Amino acid sequence: MKRRVLALLMAAAMTVGMMGCGAVAIDGEGGSKETSSSESTGSGSVGLAISTLNNPFFVKLSEGAQAAADEAGVKLITVDAGDDAAKQTSDVEDLISKNVSVLIVNPVDSDAIAPAVKDAVAKGLKVISVDRVVNGVDVDCQIASDNVAGAEMATEYLAELVGEGAKVAELQGVPGASATIDRGEGFHNVADEKLDVVLSQTANFNRAEGMTVMENILQSASDVKGVFAHNDEMALGALEAVAGKDIQIIGFDATDDAVAAVKDGKMAATVAQQPDKMGETAVNTAISLINGETVEKSIPVEVTLVTKENAE
Repeated sequence: MKRRVLALLMAAAMTVGMMGCGAVAIDGEGGSKETSSSESTGSGSVGLAISTLNNPFFVKLSEGAQAAADEAGVKLITVDAGDDAAKQTSDVEDLISKNVSVLIVNPVDSDAIAPAVKDAVAKGLKVISVDRVVNGVDVDCQIASDNVAGAEMATEYLAELVGEGAKVAELQGVPGASATIDRGEGFHNVADEKLDVVLSQTANFNRAEGMTVMENILQSASDVKGVFAHNDEMALGALEAVAGKDIQIIGFDATDDAVAAVKDGKMAATVAQQPDKMGETAVNTAISLINGETVEKSIPVEVTLVTKENAE
């Protein structure tokens, strides 16, 4: 009896020792195979937690991701938070429970999503942030436009159009979103030196709210000469509110509706990102992580200013 107990203890010790040296996975034949510690574990599928699909920019991002997944033959599970930070936390928890290998997250709120992403990392998932960062979490890769530089570029152009010292307003995105923070930083880097910012107010990246906020701005500051909106949806809402007044409006994202408005001379400009390229890059990077390949910690996507002269 003593010998049997001793044998069992020795077998257990050997198993623990093997697990300490490398991950052990069960193959289809009932045996085991070692997996590199750098490889992603899980089902081999990719989860995409997107902030909202009620915005053309993020629809394009999602479509780019799905096209890349289809081409590679990888399962992509997309969940839409509808711009609700609490729902996105639940979405990420659901993707973790589905045993995805890589989580791609486009945060509603860069702070609010952090605990759920930390949980994903603790459970061994690889994580990619796209368009917006996850504050306080060291993700495997961050894919985003240079929002600060894009907003600076847009505001410099706005100052050229309205003249230095002119009164302008800022329509801010969802509070807490890194895009809101970065685009606001870029705007104020220039505007605080060259323009008179009479009002900065959130319209939550939403067209209807952009219209309402702009109507309120016109009531309190009817002599405003320019508007910088953190995205095109709010810029297009502001455009409806100004109703033909000589107010220069610049947006961000270069959605189809915004580019059309720039071509028609209704909007002054928009900042072009490549959301479909972001989605494609995110999925291709996820596949590299699944395969245990090394990826860049930060992958920037170029932005350009779209005006009537180059809108084509």
